[in-house]
Amino acid sequence: MAELYDFDTAIDRRGTWCVQWDGVADRFGVDGLLPFTISDMDFATAPEVLAALRDRLDHGVFGYTTWQQDDFRSAVAHWYATRYGTEIDTGQLVYGPSVLNQLSQLLQMWTGQGDGVVVHTPTYDGFRKAITGLGRELRGVPVGDWEALERELSRADAKVLVLCSPHNPTGRVWMGAELTRMAELAERYGVAVVSDEIHADFVHEGYVHVPWTRVAGAGGGGGRWALVSSGSKAFNFPALTGSYGLIGDPADRAEYLRRMETAEGLASPAVLSLTAHIAAYREGGPWLDAVRAYVAGNLGHVAERLSADLPELRWEPPQAGYLAWIDLRAAGVDDAELQRVLVERERVAIMGGAVYGAPGFVRLNVGCPRAKVERGVEALIRAVKSVKSSPSGV
Repeated sequence: MAELYDFDTAIDRRGTWCVQWDGVADRFGVDGLLPFTISDMDFATAPEVLAALRDRLDHGVFGYTTWQQDDFRSAVAHWYATRYGTEIDTGQLVYGPSVLNQLSQLLQMWTGQGDGVVVHTPTYDGFRKAITGLGRELRGVPVGDWEALERELSRADAKVLVLCSPHNPTGRVWMGAELTRMAELAERYGVAVVSDEIHADFVHEGYVHVPWTRVAGAGGGGGRWALVSSGSKAFNFPALTGSYGLIGDPADRAEYLRRMETAEGLASPAVLSLTAHIAAYREGGPWLDAVRAYVAGNLGHVAERLSADLPELRWEPPQAGYLAWIDLRAAGVDDAELQRVLVERERVAIMGGAVYGAPGFVRLNVGCPRAKVERGVEALIRAVKSVKSSPSGV
C-alpha cells in the first residue's frame, strides 16, 4: 500500500516553528543539526485529514466548539471496533488538550503530594516531568520485572500506575496476559491505572495491541482506571492539539470534566483537532497502514546496517512505533563522547538514553524519508566506531 503514497519526498520543515527542526539548539546547543529526536514524523498527514481540514477552513467560522457530539464519539468507537475489535462505551469518553495534560489532571485527582507513582523504566521523559513536577514520587520498575512491579504497587503510598502501552521508548507491545496481570495487581493493592495508548496505532505486523478497557476489572474489583490517547501520533498532527480518554468510574469522569470545564477553563476544544480526528478515524486507515509499512522498512534498514557494521549490538526492530531504541552498551562507548561526536562531527541530533533514565542507549526517530534514515544510521555507525577506536573521538 505504501506505493499509493509518497513518503520518499522530503518536506522542508525548517522555519515552520517546528520543535524537531527549528528547536534543535534548545536541547543540543547547536543549530543546523539533522534531527532524529522528538516523536513526530516528517510526513504530511493523511490526504483524507487534509481534505477535511480544508473543508472546515472554507466554512470560515471558528466559534466555541463542543466535543460532546455523535460525529466525534462515533468516530472513536468506529476506530476501536475496526482496529482493535473492541467495543467501547462512548459514555465513558472525555476530552483534553493533550495526553500529558490528561495525565496531569488524573494524577491531581488520584494522588497527593509525595505519593508514589509507578512507571516502567526506561521512562518517557514527559511522564517524569509530569509526575515530579506535581510533587509526586516517581518509582521506576524495569520492563518485565514482575517482582519489582508488585513490590512497588504494594507500598501503602503507591497510588497510580502510569502504563505506556505500547511502551515508549522501547517499543514493547504488552500481551493481553501481561495487561491482565497488571490489572489484577493494581486492583489487589488499590492502585489506579492510567494507560497511555498514544502509540497503539503503530503496532507492527505480528503484534496485537490490547486496549486497557479489555482488561480493566480483571481482578473482579473494578478499580480506578483511565485510558488516554490521541490520533495525533499516528496521523502526525500534534500541532492541532487534542486528545481523548475513557474513564471507568462515573464519579471520576464527572470530576475530570468539572476540572477541565471550570478549574482549567478548557470546555471548548480546538475544532480543527476534532475535524482531524473524525477524518482520520473514519477514512485514514489505508494511509496509516501504508505509513506503518514504510516505517517498518526504515526500521529494517537500520537493523541491516547495524548488523553489518556493529553486529555485537544484535539489534532488532521494535514491536511498535517509529522510534529505534538502540542498546549500545555492548560497544562500550562513552555517552558524552558519543554525543559530542554526533553533534560536532556528524552534525546530527539523536536522543541519548539518559533522557529516559537509560545511559548506554540512543533513540533514533525513523518517521521520515528513507534517505534521511540512511544518513542518520550511517552517522551513528561512524560515531560509535570513532569513539570505540579512540576514547577522545579524534
